[in-house]
Amino acid sequence: MSIDIKVPAAGESITSANIAKWHKSNGGSVKKGEVLVTLETDKVSNELEAEADGVLSITVGEGEEVSIGTVIGKLETTGEPSVATDAAPAREAVEQAKAPVTSSGEAFEIKVPAAGESITTANVAEWRKKDGDHVEKGEILVTLETDKVSNEVEAPVSGKLQILVPEGEEVAIGKVIAKIQPGISAQPAFQVSKDSGPAASQSPAVAAPELVKPRAKPDLSVVSRPAEAAEKPAASDEGRTTRRKMSMLRRKIATHLVNAQQTAAILTTFNEVDMTAVMELRKGVQEDFVKKHGVKLGFMSFFIKAVTQALKDVPSINGRIEGNEVVENHFYDIGVAIGTEKGLIVPVLRDCDSKSFARIEQDILEYAEKGKAGKITIEDLQGGVFTVSNGGVYGSLLSTPILNPPQSGILGMHTIQQRPIALNGQVVIRPMMYLALSYDHRLVDGKEAVTFLIRIKDCLESPHRLLLEV
Repeated sequence: MSIDIKVPAAGESITSANIAKWHKSNGGSVKKGEVLVTLETDKVSNELEAEADGVLSITVGEGEEVSIGTVIGKLETTGEPSVATDAAPAREAVEQAKAPVTSSGEAFEIKVPAAGESITTANVAEWRKKDGDHVEKGEILVTLETDKVSNEVEAPVSGKLQILVPEGEEVAIGKVIAKIQPGISAQPAFQVSKDSGPAASQSPAVAAPELVKPRAKPDLSVVSRPAEAAEKPAASDEGRTTRRKMSMLRRKIATHLVNAQQTAAILTTFNEVDMTAVMELRKGVQEDFVKKHGVKLGFMSFFIKAVTQALKDVPSINGRIEGNEVVENHFYDIGVAIGTEKGLIVPVLRDCDSKSFARIEQDILEYAEKGKAGKITIEDLQGGVFTVSNGGVYGSLLSTPILNPPQSGILGMHTIQQRPIALNGQVVIRPMMYLALSYDHRLVDGKEAVTFLIRIKDCLESPHRLLLEV
């Protein structure tokens, strides 16, 4: 029997992939589950595994770029494949983590669940239970991270946990990362590291801590790493440097930022705003605002409202380029950059033109709490038309923010400083903030960008304009 090995789908916007590396030789024997080939797209890497035992026949060599669905090899086998090979791991194996038991007494498979059409891999960030532990149904087993969200997988049944993939590994959607044997209690056995020898019989309490170093894929039967192993630094032999594996989120952020600068003509214009009026307004109504709405009136709601008004006045910034077309947006969903321990996320505030200051502040607070708890979903991050980033909370005086594609503009807020300025012929001390607007110069002219930034400045220095929409 011959099984076609095809390039799987990797998202709606991806039409081709590059054959980065064949892990097996042409004509070589392979076992079911072994990695055959690594494919790379402009967004992700993907590993294809053998669906059955057999002999590999490679039809497309390394370095070739081929269309999605292209047959790049064949697997000659007499056995039946467990899954049709022409179905992508990201589509065919996107079952939720709770896989059914095939027969009484067999183990439940814990698989990486689907996390959206454009996401084909996930990182095993943290195992909440140890290999060999007894787990109860509903207990959290593992935290998975993609480039956008974190996901917690629960135990579908009670039983003994067998971990197959350790922390820090990146695996395909649908990959089996653990099994649970129902009805088997945990045994008081010690954990054994992959590199452990006979001396590993000592208890974890007295064993020397293992340094996490880059290495080949570990034996799938053991896991013995601290939480967040992917981010833990490993000391070099000389002790002068440390090396650590980048988290999946950090790798995706890096790729995203580089792509942004390579695909858009980013230009930044600056201005400054006198924050006196906003600060006095907040001080005057803060107590009543908190009593009525249960949340403080911050600066961000003023900026969101000012940006919304500026987008109405300068609509070219509320658009994007798609191929040879310009797409104009007629809604006002604003992304707010929020820093978390795991990296920067940009959740989106919907319909800001129709929301009150209080509702905006509540939404921001809810997103901050969700981000801290790792509960941000893909839906929270999609669909923004413009982004506001507040580097001022970290003390930044001035910066040039990078666009969040496919958006055409991003506003950078900065720290407020008491500075001397000339006002009505007098030198006075005022709380001043520098503003930076980065924009895609392919779509937005300099005059429009400057006008946009001045509109924001006017709205903040005269907050009553926001109420009157003038």
